[in-house]
Amino acid sequence: MIYDKISNIENYLGITPNLDTAIRFLASQDLNALPLGRTVIDGDLVFANVMEADAVPAEEKEFELHREYMDIQIDLTGVERIEIGDSASMELTAYHPETDFGTVKCPAAASCVLGPGNFILCMISEPHKPGILHTREQAHLKKCVVKVRRQ
Repeated sequence: MIYDKISNIENYLGITPNLDTAIRFLASQDLNALPLGRTVIDGDLVFANVMEADAVPAEEKEFELHREYMDIQIDLTGVERIEIGDSASMELTAYHPETDFGTVKCPAAASCVLGPGNFILCMISEPHKPGILHTREQAHLKKCVVKVRRQ
């Protein structure tokens, strides 16, 4: 997991070529101008999904993981809390390779408050639980999730 200010995202260039593509895109775009839905950045290697959702209490969410894609999550409006799970003690409960989406049971190891101006990068197979209610006043989220294919 990497949690930082979006203004610092270029500090993470050099980890993988696909991640570099995502970082350069994020550093050069007005993310608020992106349409809802999928924006292709580099085919199926790197793409963005802009969505709206309401944050909910943590007990209403499950930890998720992805085996093929990293997630870069950025709140455009609203504020959510994201928990990162303890991967050493996780138990896979479901995995759907066609959507690269799995659910796991595990204890939370860390959490952070996202909100506009910050990002979190969740690595391959790193359990994370996004969309957790932080404050009722900022529960409605518009967010951008950039999917970065493993290499």
